[in-house]
Order: sequence, then C-alpha cells, then structure tokens
Amino acid sequence: MKLIKYFTFLLVTAILISCSGNGNKAVTVKELTDHIKYLSSDSLKGRLTGTPGDSLAAEYIRNKLSSYGLVPLTGDGFQRFKVTDKVIAGPDNSMKINEIPLKPEEDFMPLSFSENGTIKAPVIFTGYGFNINTDSLKWNDYDKTDVKGKWVIVLRGDPDSESPLSKYSPYSSDGSKALAAKDMGAAGILLVSGESLDKEDKFDPLSKNEFSVGIPSFRIKRTVADKILAKSKDNISSLEKKLNKYLKPISAKTETILAATSDVKTETANTRNVVMLLPGEDEKLKGEYIIMGAHFDHLGFGGAGSGSRKPDTVAVHHGADDNASGVAMMLELAQKFAGTKGSHKRSLVCIAFTGEERGLDGSRYFTDNPGIDLSKVDIMLNYDMVGRLKETKDFQINGVGTASGLMEKAIALDDTNLLKLNFTDAGSGPSDHSSFYAKNIPVLFFTTMAHDDYHTPSDTWEKINYKGMVTVSDLIFKMAKEFACDTARLMFKEAGPKSDATRTYRRKGATLGIMPDFAGVVKNGLRVDQVSKGGAAANGGILKNDIIISINEKQVNNVYDYMDRMQQVKKGQIITVEVLRNKKKEVLLIQL
Repeated sequence: MKLIKYFTFLLVTAILISCSGNGNKAVTVKELTDHIKYLSSDSLKGRLTGTPGDSLAAEYIRNKLSSYGLVPLTGDGFQRFKVTDKVIAGPDNSMKINEIPLKPEEDFMPLSFSENGTIKAPVIFTGYGFNINTDSLKWNDYDKTDVKGKWVIVLRGDPDSESPLSKYSPYSSDGSKALAAKDMGAAGILLVSGESLDKEDKFDPLSKNEFSVGIPSFRIKRTVADKILAKSKDNISSLEKKLNKYLKPISAKTETILAATSDVKTETANTRNVVMLLPGEDEKLKGEYIIMGAHFDHLGFGGAGSGSRKPDTVAVHHGADDNASGVAMMLELAQKFAGTKGSHKRSLVCIAFTGEERGLDGSRYFTDNPGIDLSKVDIMLNYDMVGRLKETKDFQINGVGTASGLMEKAIALDDTNLLKLNFTDAGSGPSDHSSFYAKNIPVLFFTTMAHDDYHTPSDTWEKINYKGMVTVSDLIFKMAKEFACDTARLMFKEAGPKSDATRTYRRKGATLGIMPDFAGVVKNGLRVDQVSKGGAAANGGILKNDIIISINEKQVNNVYDYMDRMQQVKKGQIITVEVLRNKKKEVLLIQL
C-alpha cells in the first residue's frame, strides 16, 4: 500500500510539474482567449500609446513572459521612451504682410514640422518648390533664383496630383519641399494649395508624427498668397494653371515683405516597449538572435484624427485582432519555445511594441536603441492581426523576398489542408517589421488580413477565430524553430524600397501605385491593369487584374470614384481596399 501511495505521489508530482510554469508547451484556445479578452477589455480603454491602458498592457505582457522563464534583455524588461502626445499652435504665432497683420488659423497656420522663430524678409514665389535632378526627371524651381535669407512661397502637391502614378510624387510632400527650401538657403517657407489640389482650401490638423525641418514653415490661404502676389500680374490660380500646362519652373519676386513668428508647442507622454530574452541552448549560437514581435497599442477611444475608420464614433476601440491577437500569439509561442527542449539554439528576443499605430514609434525606437548587436539578428518575425482566419484558410506571409528560401520553407512546412498560403516579397509594409527591414534584417510579416471591423469599436474578442490561431501558430512555430536551430545564417536581400522610418509627411492625393483601367472595361469596379513594383499596392498584396470594388468601405464603380476616394486619404495612412479576385472578395490592408 505504501509503495502504491509512493508511486501515486510521484505520478501526481510529475503531472503537476509538467503542467506548471514553462512546462506547458501547447498553444491553447483557452490561453489565447484569456490574453485577448484582457488586452481588448474595456478596462484598458483601447491601449492608446502613453495612456494608463497602454501601461497596463505592458505590465501584463512582461509578467507573462517572465512567468514562462524569459528574462529582461536589459534592466527590468521595459524600454522606456517619450512620444509626442500633442502638437498645437502656440499663442505667439503672428504674420504681417507689409506690416498689415493677418489672423492665425483663419489666414495662416504653422505646420507641425515648423522650426520656432521670427523671420522678416522678402518673399519669392518658387513654383512647386522642386529641386529634382535624376536621369528620368529634372525640375529645379530654384535655378537662377537666389532665395538665401528670404521667404519662399510654394504650391503644394504637384502638376499631376490626380494621377495615382505621378512621377513627381516622391518630391511632393510638404515636408520634402520645406527641406528643399532649407537646402537652398531659404529662411522660411509658405505653402499654399492650388484649386486643383484642394478646392476648399482647408487647413489640416497638426500631425503628431513629424519633426522640425529647421526653418519656420506655414500653411497660408490662397487669398493670403494672392495678397503677397498683388504687385505681380499673376495670382495662385493662374500660376498653378501655367505650371500644370507647361510643366516648367516658374519663379518670381513679389516685392512683398513678410514678417512672421512660428510658435509650435509639443507635449510628450511616457511609454515603453517590453523586451524579454529566452537564452539560446547552444553555446556557439546563443549570441545570435531570432526576434518575435507584435505591437500592443491601439486607438484608444478613436475620434477624429485617430486613424479610426469610424471617426465620428467616440468609443473604446478594443483592438482584439489589431493587435491583441498578435501579442497573444507571441506570448503562447514564447511559452512553447521555453518549454520545448532543443527548440532554440539561438536566443529568442520577444518584443511587444507600443506606438505602432502612430507610425512605428516603438519598433523604430528599438532598432535605434537595440541593446544587442543587430548584425547578429538572423530574422525578425512580426505578428499583426492573426486572429481572423477565414473559411478560405488564406494566410498571408509578407517579406519572403528578404532572404533566400523563405517562401520555400513555408511551403515545405505547411499543411495545405489547413492553410492556403499567400506571399509577397516586399520587406516594408504597414507594421513593425519595416523598422527592421530598414536595418538590413530579413523579416517575415504574418497576418490573416483585414476585415470590416478593422480600426472600429467592433474589433472585439468574441469575433476571433481561436482554433484558426492555433493552426497558424503551429506553422509559425515550425518555421521559427528552423530559424532558431539552423547553423547557417540567413543572408539579407533587398526586396523593395525601405520606408523612411525617421520622418513621415502627409500630402493630398496619396497614391496606391497602380495603373487603373481608364477605359472602363469592367463595370461596377476598377480593374488594376498594372501594379508598380515597390508601391503601396504591391506591398499590400494587390495584384494585376484585381478589381477594386471599395476603399475604406466606400464603393468604387469606376475610375472617377477611385480618384475621389483616393483624394479623401493621406500619405502614411492605412486603408482597406476590397478587391474581387477570381470572383472572390478579398479585403487588403494597404499603407499609403
């Protein structure tokens, strides 16, 4: 009897040990549900970066990773930094034309990238403010025009702003024009919208995600620009028409003296990434790393300017799929790796990023302040919106062009009865892997793709396909295990342009990077006749012959609808594009 009791004790002890701590190897529906229910709960209030909900989410993630046996990469596992919480026009903004004062917010506004300061100087009109000198395009509005120490007045946009494939697009943002003016020695810049770009001539709210260009920078109304040009024979409307017709630089002195003070105030908030380490099991390879990442921030209560697709609705944006699902998967995979002996010769770094919704703030901060040698990182795996596997079983893997053999590895490990894999090569895209690709690190971006609840209050925990998440996690674990154990390093390959992770600017007339069917062959939609390599459409998975039927849930019946919808969005924004592909509807997530 004592012997039986003894063996019973051993059996119960073994079971308890196997089910405790990092001994639980399985990715389970219950644990995924628990993670997502908490992270997307009302109590976290939408996890807006820099808020208490953001902080509570970070605490939860660190504590879970610690309980699985991971240790802080540095310090206490938090990587603290500040983000811009608000940019406002201060009380000292002023502007005078020949000593006649103008009204702030009505006549003029500082731009969020403006340098604070006071300038009194003559004004010179310099067309579109281009200084372009490439093999295929040359346009210099500053040629033979001395703007040193002067104000320049510049048209916003470009001569082909309505075209989604404008060749001027890379040079047309407000910020790039301000930088060009600074490079030419201008003391300050005045940007004005022509009628063809913005008929209503409204000022945009100040962006939180821009940085000083080093000179005072203002938006002014067309009526103000015409006053500046009063002694010339032209006004903004006529100058815009000439520039757009003849496609040649136009510059002119205005004989106007403008005195202005720029006052832009920035308020900051504290936030933090979670960065934890699972040391490698091999003495030689533990100094190399596999990074698993997912962002945990979301949109808070939404509202105008938040990125919500229902900006008129102020309510908790739960972000269950975006991106409590990615965090939950990272947590479960970390637990599985920690409890699976022989699964990781290399060290695993698990990073939960904040600030993704603001413009990749958290991942950009980590790659600039990594705490490890980034040259020792074999690959970065990014999980973003992995909770809505559809009945079609379509699963998107982006970034397969960033190292040889990535697509082949996924195909070899996939059970085609469980998942239908779709691939794109591009290393940049609308999520945190872009920050690592910019540092020449191979990346893979895993997603079950967008849906109607994206960036709305209705992205809630009960809509997640938890069994689908388990299926997806099985494939990702197999792939990650091979990356973590293969003695050969992956070799980085460039796959499309690297997005500028240090500065973003908005412009009217954002582009997808497609050649639309202008002939209107297709009815009730717009056929994609060509996809530009490296453009937003290509990076987001739009294919030649796809038929675009809606943008941000607004119907697209023809090329005119398409142009109208694209005029309502901005560069840097993430939008949904619904396409008809092989008679099946697909919703794609596109970063402009």
